[in-house]
Amino acid sequence: MATRMAKFVTKTMKMYIGGQLVDGEGQVDVINPATEEVYATVQAAGLNDVQSALEAAQAAAPSWGNTPIAERQAWMLKLRDAVLENEEMLRDCIHQEMGKPWGGTQEDFDLLERSLKFYAEEIQRVHDETLADREGTHEHKIVYEPVGVAVAYLAWNFPLLNLAYKIGPAMAAGCPIIIRPSAATPVSAYAVGELCAKIGLPAGVVNILTTDGYAPSDALASSTIPNLITLIGSTNTGKHLMKVGATSIKSYSMELGGNAPVLIYKDADLDLAADIVSTVKFNNAGQICVSPNRVFVEEEVYDAFRAKVVERAHSAKVGFDKTQDILTGPMIDGRAWSRVKGLIDGAVADGASLLAGGDRPAGLEKGHYLAPTVLDGVTQDMQIYKDEIFGPVISLIPFSDRDEVVERANDGEEGGLSSYIFTADLDLANRVAKQLRYGEVQINGVKYDIYLPHGGIGQSGIGHDCSRLALNDYLVVKRVSRGLV
Repeated sequence: MATRMAKFVTKTMKMYIGGQLVDGEGQVDVINPATEEVYATVQAAGLNDVQSALEAAQAAAPSWGNTPIAERQAWMLKLRDAVLENEEMLRDCIHQEMGKPWGGTQEDFDLLERSLKFYAEEIQRVHDETLADREGTHEHKIVYEPVGVAVAYLAWNFPLLNLAYKIGPAMAAGCPIIIRPSAATPVSAYAVGELCAKIGLPAGVVNILTTDGYAPSDALASSTIPNLITLIGSTNTGKHLMKVGATSIKSYSMELGGNAPVLIYKDADLDLAADIVSTVKFNNAGQICVSPNRVFVEEEVYDAFRAKVVERAHSAKVGFDKTQDILTGPMIDGRAWSRVKGLIDGAVADGASLLAGGDRPAGLEKGHYLAPTVLDGVTQDMQIYKDEIFGPVISLIPFSDRDEVVERANDGEEGGLSSYIFTADLDLANRVAKQLRYGEVQINGVKYDIYLPHGGIGQSGIGHDCSRLALNDYLVVKRVSRGLV
């Protein structure tokens, strides 16, 4: 393993543009947030590099879009084979660039290889359709074709999973794609670029670069070359990209996070609810777009549930040791740590009670660690209630009125991505699920996979990642009508 690691982290990693590994106009140091030390340096794109990537993708669009599906599938599966052969290396890239606990890197890796396989198969189910002509004078077909060049902006919190959500449907649909990973965690994406180069993927089909500054990043969206802009990020970033992208008519597919509510009713399995809320909240240091933010608990079981999540917060392992079963790693950087710490301190100053965590864990003097935290008595006037926390903090809120709590669950300004319901009453669960304005409602469990749709409502985004629905974002519909003579 040491040899494979050295291949990627003892030199400056290159961008992958037009089928070649190339230098950029700048460089970015990647800091491991667990050690606060430089893990790797990557070449970063300036304006000229961005234009080269756009032109490479544009040049590839006609040939790749017309490449037979069987040939596109073969390239996808060839890349998947290379990914599988380099599992340990790719997982170590995530482990180091994010400080992510080793166990947590498995999900990232698995989604990449599964995405390539799933969409290689799913594209076979996209068929032209025939429409009946009511007068019998014409023959009509609905034809599905690639949308064209796609530009994908990735969030840093799941470096390979987020890449997987984009590369699979783009390649399958016949869309050349420019993948712009976050400058905070570009290493694993660049490693995929090296694998693309190694297998000889046709030039321009996949391009991978991070950007050195805001101007080149914006240039990807403001160009008239892309036909689709896709993003995993914040609502504000989505608005910004739509604004700078208004130089031409483009399609957009955006997963923009939210302010996920959890509704726990008095007949719920409290251990199940506590396990799921704590795991999803403390895993990845709470830096997950679907992570529970506002946990509403019916008054009759509030004290019991509170005790269970406090116990789990105290027992959650925090750290970076690859040999241990660790749940919570570090925040991505000092700015993120300070922001979440500020939300905690602000809530306490406004009357919330700190039951666990709230600061750096004992014994971890280095790294951007924040201990798993539980706040009691959070109210809707507190900033921590209004914001997407994106940190390992459980905010507990008692409720008694079942109608009012649904209204409160729907009042998040961030929009609706994920929500959670825990109850033994399935009629209640189904009724509340219908009322919740969220793209995903999880009842008495939680599950995500490449074949399940993932998308938000309103300010939480448009379009979908995962499932066959993601292909819709990379395809356009053409009607072909022929007169019968």
